[in-house]
Amino acid sequence: MTNNLLKGKKGIIFGALDNKSIAWKTAIRAYEEGAKLVLTNAPIALRMGKIKELSKIVGDAPIIGADATSIEDIENLYKETKEHFGGGIDFILHSIGMSPNVRKGRKYGDLDYDYLRRTLDISAISFHKVMQVAEKSEIMNEWGSILALSYIAAQRTFPSYSDMAEAKALLESIARSYGYRFARNKRIRVNTISQSPTMTTAGSGVGGFDVFFSYAEKMSPLGNASAEDCANYIVVLFSDFTRMVTMQNLMHDGGFSSVGITDELIEDLMKIEEGKTKKS
Repeated sequence: MTNNLLKGKKGIIFGALDNKSIAWKTAIRAYEEGAKLVLTNAPIALRMGKIKELSKIVGDAPIIGADATSIEDIENLYKETKEHFGGGIDFILHSIGMSPNVRKGRKYGDLDYDYLRRTLDISAISFHKVMQVAEKSEIMNEWGSILALSYIAAQRTFPSYSDMAEAKALLESIARSYGYRFARNKRIRVNTISQSPTMTTAGSGVGGFDVFFSYAEKMSPLGNASAEDCANYIVVLFSDFTRMVTMQNLMHDGGFSSVGITDELIEDLMKIEEGKTKKS
């Protein structure tokens, strides 16, 4: 079902890798709601992913390669986007995150600090660069919306999330600081979405992800929010119905963030205790 929520709006989607990714699903939903798009990702991701397939689905949207850690690449992206649309844009989705430490299996007490700097640059500082260049190039239209994807590990400890927790905390701080600046200067809103663990290609590659996904499902009264649900939420936040929402970290997690324990987990724990009793 479509409602033309984004009719007449134009935007850039960072980070669509394949059909499991939130950015991919967001691009499709935004297009279905009337938006015109430019798709972008780092050159290596363009080679590894299937973004050309996505482009065909969303009206042959241009694909412009850009490393979001490179100011020069972002400047070129915005220049080509302006030329394509004949003007500015109304929304940006930053769906970018990667930790070399996590990929290499480094423990939190044995981080490689060069890797840590890369984690922060790719997963958080890139968001500042995307907005700083957007401000300087004046690509964002008034009342535009800029979003980035976060995770509750920015506030709570999840050991296997490692240095990505620092990256997400920094990401959310950048959203608040630049959200204030953009709101005052051009009535542009900036928010982050703290999404449930999601079965994306990147997420499911983390060790123990299946177990944690199951845990979060049992801890969330509504269950884990899917990538499709997240895409729908993003579309609403791009729309004019949320023009006064800014500088927020918005929980999209089926209630996970407000729950201490659930009946399902209690039942599971009781079964474990019963098993221990029988063995003893």
